[in-house]
Amino acid sequence: MIYKFVIVSDESDNFKLQIAIDSTATFMQLRNVILDSVGYNKEQMDSFYICDEEWNKEKEVTCMDMGSDSDEDIWIMDDTQLDELVEDEGQRLKFVFDYMTERFFKVKLKEVIPGKTLHDPLCESKIGNPPTESVDIADFITIPKIPDASNIEPIDESEFYGDEEYNEDEISDFEELDNLDSDNYKF
Repeated sequence: MIYKFVIVSDESDNFKLQIAIDSTATFMQLRNVILDSVGYNKEQMDSFYICDEEWNKEKEVTCMDMGSDSDEDIWIMDDTQLDELVEDEGQRLKFVFDYMTERFFKVKLKEVIPGKTLHDPLCESKIGNPPTESVDIADFITIPKIPDASNIEPIDESEFYGDEEYNEDEISDFEELDNLDSDNYKF
């Protein structure tokens, strides 16, 4: 079977890839054809996520086993064929290519062609420009703005509790505490 995937990005409205790949190819082969098609570095850590219809992540297929202690199945790109986790037209995946900022491509299985095979993955079409491969992390961090102090009204000190009504007689005599033998108490 041949799978035809459409790949888009929320960051670049005009960008779209169409990839044809054999259903028995691995996720690593799909990863490589995507990265080659957009000209991204293959040395970065990335993952595919099998998603539901709302693009919520369900299963992760990663480049390498990170040694997690979870009871969940671990899916490795080199060891996992596409048809093990993807089989229905319309299936959605996320390809997270930038872990630091969680930037990703949306990948959707557009068409399944039974009875045919494809030796090597193929980028059938590329429209527009992909988002830049990496971005400055500062672009994703929101730094709160310091308010303008010129708009702040001065504090009315007479509103503070006990400011003018302080009575020294109301406070108990602390001299009794000084006379306690601290050796009798274990702190």
